[in-house]
Amino acid sequence: MSAPVERVARRLRDAGCVFAEAEASLLLEASSGEALEGLLERRCAGEPLEHVLGWVELDGVRLSVGPGVFVPRQRTRLLARLTRQAAAEVVGPVVELCCGVAPLAALLGDAGAGRELHVSDLDAVALEHAARNVPRASVHRGDLFDALPTSLRGRIAVLAANAPYVPTASIAAMAPEAREHEPHRTLDGGDDGVDLHRRIAAGCPDWLAPGGVVLVETSRGQAQLTWTTFDDVGLDARVLTDDDLGATVVTAVAPRVLG
Repeated sequence: MSAPVERVARRLRDAGCVFAEAEASLLLEASSGEALEGLLERRCAGEPLEHVLGWVELDGVRLSVGPGVFVPRQRTRLLARLTRQAAAEVVGPVVELCCGVAPLAALLGDAGAGRELHVSDLDAVALEHAARNVPRASVHRGDLFDALPTSLRGRIAVLAANAPYVPTASIAAMAPEAREHEPHRTLDGGDDGVDLHRRIAAGCPDWLAPGGVVLVETSRGQAQLTWTTFDDVGLDARVLTDDDLGATVVTAVAPRVLG
């Protein structure tokens, strides 16, 4: 380990950073001198590393993030992979609801080429990052389906969302980096964590194309509740998991003839 890395890592360790050496290398890569000192002070004060660096890497892609926005988690790689697979198998618009910085749209790869692509969120700051991450997407600000143009009604081929699913009472037990630096509305899923999933499911019969697919991230403990919300509106739902990522996703397919 070089002397500069060791010096920075020592300060990070003293501040309680578990992966001090790796973080030190990233901070030194990002800046030097007074600018580095500013980044280091922010990190040692508890600000998420991703906010300090201005990016998070997901599946080999660096996504723009910053203060005041939700940082995509590594477990969301399962949802991104399944969204990419779904988009490769159907024709029609792809929509990311509750997009935050739009990781799912950004990771579509070839499956998103030439597609009508829309992302939406309530937060203007997050949407600024989304526009950087997916410059060709149509960006909409608003509450779930209310944000979307009415021309999409009944036409969406793939609808993906990493909507908040932390039960309200559980937010206090989250790591300080999340509960103190990410907006609570990006975490809070209501009493049982699936309020947003219910609202998304309720809109699917009107907005999905026949045979359209909806995919949402959830937790293993909430998977049955999330599955039920989509089954109750007549979609063919199933639960998929990735133990290595600690990830759970519910996917659901609209009937070929809605009604």
